[in-house]
Amino acid sequence: MKLFDLHCDTLYRVYTEKSTFFNDSFHISFNKSKGILPYIQCFAVWIPDEYRGEAALELFKGCVEKLDEQLAGTDIIRCRNNDDIKYAAEKGKNGAVLTVEGGAVLAGKIENIGLLKKEGVRMMTLTWNGSNELGDGVGAANAKGLNAFGREVVKEMEKQGIVVDISHASERMFYDVAEISEKPFAASHSDAKAVSPHRRNLTDEQFGVIRDRGGIVGLNFCVDFLNKTATKAKMYDIIRNAEHFLSLGGEKTLAVGGDLDGADIPSDMRGIESLPELYEMFLHHNYSESLVDDIFFNNAFRFFEKQE
Repeated sequence: MKLFDLHCDTLYRVYTEKSTFFNDSFHISFNKSKGILPYIQCFAVWIPDEYRGEAALELFKGCVEKLDEQLAGTDIIRCRNNDDIKYAAEKGKNGAVLTVEGGAVLAGKIENIGLLKKEGVRMMTLTWNGSNELGDGVGAANAKGLNAFGREVVKEMEKQGIVVDISHASERMFYDVAEISEKPFAASHSDAKAVSPHRRNLTDEQFGVIRDRGGIVGLNFCVDFLNKTATKAKMYDIIRNAEHFLSLGGEKTLAVGGDLDGADIPSDMRGIESLPELYEMFLHHNYSESLVDDIFFNNAFRFFEKQE
């Protein structure tokens, strides 16, 4: 099977825990993904809400250095642009796409978007759960939307070809992005609020906005987002969320954004090695192979093709 996963926190763990991309105790290890090719993984640099200013920027730089160190001497492709993604796909290789989770990485300076672009960042969430220099995340009290600087950031990100990601954004921020953005945007790791009414999930209306704009939504494997009773969450709940989004016409919008190494996952999942089993579960629920291939790879691949 082929896989293009829009979000994981493995890079943050590898950096902060002084580990490797071949640590089999993590959800994602390249030792455990050998049956998946091509496998293109978006590795997010998570910026926790307590990081601000230069501390946030230094965390990013440290993670980038760790990423390049880990890929050196391997055949894993560092996918800085669409040509790299296409090469990894055509050659059946592993590919690593750098993303950021939290606009605090900019340290309040618009020029740092250029730094992200130079390092090959392809996508960035505007916030994590709290507030930052761009506006309010979904967990902020009395959450507002984008502030003036946040609006500048969205425009500059689009100008430089970095995808705007609204996972973790407040609802007001979501609609601010929808109002001012000129390109398709993403919810890299969010599920359906109609299935599990978690604050991080998307309403049907939000999903429809992303769909109609040619955007992308990645199915999150976090138990809290999959099932309103988190302790009961199973792999089948991923299919339940997919079914809901597909009922809204999401055949070309839906992708995978597992949040591996950043969330508690269903008890019947082990990590990346469970993805072939999940793929087969979709097929056994009478989804066509072409649709399942779109969800697991093609939709995300095509989305990034259009972004430069």
